[in-house]
Amino acid sequence: MPQHTEPRSAHPAIARANQQLASHWPFDDTQDFEDARRGFLGAASDNLVRDADGRTVWDLGAYSFLGGECPDSVNPSLWRQSRLCADHGLFEVTEGIYQVRGFDLSNMTVVEGERGVLVIDPLISAETAAAALALYRAHRGDRPVTGLLYTHSHIDHFGGARGVVSDEDLQRGLPVLAPSGFLEHAVSENVYAGTAMGRRAAYMYGAALPKGERGQVGTGLGQTTSTGAAGLVPPTKDITRTGQTETVDGIRMVFQMTPGTEAPAELNIHFPDHSALCMAENATHNLHNLLTLRGAEVRDPRVWAHYLTEAISLFADTCDVAFASHHWPTWGRERVLRFLTEQRDLYAYLHDQTLRMLNQGHTGPEIAEQLQAQMPPALERAWHTHGYYGSVSHNVKAIYQRYLGWFDGNPAHLWEHPPVEAARRYVTFMGGADRVLSQARQSFADGDFRWVATVVNHVVFAEPDNTEARELQADALEQLGYGSENGTWRNFYLMGAWELRNGPVGTPTTTASPDVLAALTLDQLFDALAIRVDGPRAWDADICVRWNIHHQDPVTLRLRNGVLTHVTGTGPAVGDPDVEIALDEATLRAVLLGSLAPADLADRPGVTVTGDAAKLPELLGYLTTPDPDFAIVTP
Repeated sequence: MPQHTEPRSAHPAIARANQQLASHWPFDDTQDFEDARRGFLGAASDNLVRDADGRTVWDLGAYSFLGGECPDSVNPSLWRQSRLCADHGLFEVTEGIYQVRGFDLSNMTVVEGERGVLVIDPLISAETAAAALALYRAHRGDRPVTGLLYTHSHIDHFGGARGVVSDEDLQRGLPVLAPSGFLEHAVSENVYAGTAMGRRAAYMYGAALPKGERGQVGTGLGQTTSTGAAGLVPPTKDITRTGQTETVDGIRMVFQMTPGTEAPAELNIHFPDHSALCMAENATHNLHNLLTLRGAEVRDPRVWAHYLTEAISLFADTCDVAFASHHWPTWGRERVLRFLTEQRDLYAYLHDQTLRMLNQGHTGPEIAEQLQAQMPPALERAWHTHGYYGSVSHNVKAIYQRYLGWFDGNPAHLWEHPPVEAARRYVTFMGGADRVLSQARQSFADGDFRWVATVVNHVVFAEPDNTEARELQADALEQLGYGSENGTWRNFYLMGAWELRNGPVGTPTTTASPDVLAALTLDQLFDALAIRVDGPRAWDADICVRWNIHHQDPVTLRLRNGVLTHVTGTGPAVGDPDVEIALDEATLRAVLLGSLAPADLADRPGVTVTGDAAKLPELLGYLTTPDPDFAIVTP
C-alpha cells in the first residue's frame, strides 16, 4: 500500500527553466495588479466559510503564501496569475455594479436596482454565495435580492443560488433569468457523465491537495472549487435571442446569445445605463479551454471567435468597462477593444492554424508541439492570452478531435491494446521492469521528465504494486507540475503524484445534488437509468414495465438485449407490459431515484400495481452504481 510521502524539491532542470522564464516575460508590467485592486471596498472579517455542521467549505486565507517570492517549484507566470486570482473582497466595477471575488472558483456580481439587487452567477456553493452576499451587504446595506441571472450552464455559475434566494422569494415571483437551453445542459452535464467528470475534476482543480509552494497554487481561472452545498434554482425567464432586452428592478440589460462557446448555453450582457459589458466566461484573463481536462464536449473556437467579433461590433463603442465571471475587469474603451480583439484573435488563430496543418497531414500532437512554440508575438506578450487554464497544447488537440476524432489515420493506431495489456508487452520488450527503471532514472537525472512519465507509466500499469515504479512516476509527475504554467496541468500532475504516493482521494465535490436531480425531465431521468444498465448481465433479460402516470401519457420501459428503452404514449414500439403501475409523477421519481423501494409501492396511496410486481425490482437489479473513486494513474 502507498505510504505518505512529502513532496520533493524542484529538480535543478526545473529550477533553471523557471528562473529563465522570470527574465523572459514582462513581470514589471503591473497593470493587472492595479486592475485587480481597483475599486476595493473591503474583505471578510472571517477567512473561513463553514457549512451548517461547522465544516470549512472555503478558506480565504489558504493562499496567503502567495504574497512571497516565487519559489523554484512553481512556474513564475502561474505564480503571478495565482496571486491575482487569490485577491479577495468586495470591489466596485462601476457605479451600481459590484463584484465579490476570491470566494470561490468564480466571481459573484451584484447590480443595484431601484428596490434591491440583481445577483449574477452565485458561485458553486450556497455557503460561499451567502458569505459573498453578506460581504456586499456589510458595505452597501441590507438590500433584498430582486433578481437572479445565470450567464451559463456550468455549476460555478449557478450552484450557490440557494445561498442568495429562498423558496419564499421564488414563490413571490422573483425572476430568474438564463440563456435558452440552460436547464437541459446544466442538468445533463452533471448527471450523464457527472461521476467521471467529478472524479477527473478532483485532479483538475486539486481541491484535495495541500495548498502551498509544492502543492496547489490555483487553477489559473480561479483558485479552486468550494466544497459546500451545490443546488439549482430553475430559471423562470429564458433569454432566446441576441438583442433581447429585459429590465429587472429598473436595471436595463441587452443580451447577446453565445451558444457553443465556453458553454453550450451562454450569453453576454450589456448594461447601457452603466456603459458596462459582462462577458460571462467568453473573454477572461487567460486562454480558456476548448476541451476541459475534466471532460466535456469539444467547444467550437470558430464560433467563439465569431461571437467575440459580434460583441465588439455590438457593444465596444458604448463600453467603458468589461468584466467577467472570473478574474478582474478591464477599464477604458481602447483597452476593452484591445482586450476583446486579442481574445478573439487567440481563438481564431488556434482554429485556423490547426485546420491548416491537419490538412497538410499533421496529427494533433504534432500540431500542438509546433503551435505552442510559434504563437504570434503580439498575442504572446499579452498576459491574458497565456494558457493558465486552457493551453495551446490541449486546445489544439481538441480542435483536431472536433474535426477528425480520436483516430489520426495511421492504421497502427486503429486497434491498439488497452493500457494494461500494452504495458505488459512494452515492459517485456524493454527488458523488464528493472531495466526500464534503471534507464528512466538516468532520464530523470537528465531532466527528461516527459519521457520518464511515459515509460514508467507502462511499468506502473504492468506491475501496479511495484513500489519503485510508483515512486519514480510520482517524482516525474511532480516535476512536470512544478514547471507547468497551466494551473490545471499542475494540479493533474501533482494529484497523480499524490495518489501514487498516498492512495486515492476520491471526489471531493458532488454536482448531482437533489436540486439537479429534481430538475431532470422524465426523459432525462429514464436516459440516466439506461446508462447504468449492466449490459452483459442483462443480455438475456426481457422485461417490460408500464408507468401509467396520473394526468400524463403512459411511459413504457423495456429492457431487452442489454438496452433499456422508454416510449411515451402508445404505438408499435410499445410492448405488452409484464406489470403496469399507476401512480403520480412524484412517486415515480422517488422510485427511480432510489428513495422509495419497489416493495413499498403497493402501500402508497393512489398507487395501483397490476401484473407481476416482481418484474420492477428485477429490472432495477440490473442497474449498476457509478464509482466516484475509480483509479486514474493506476490500473
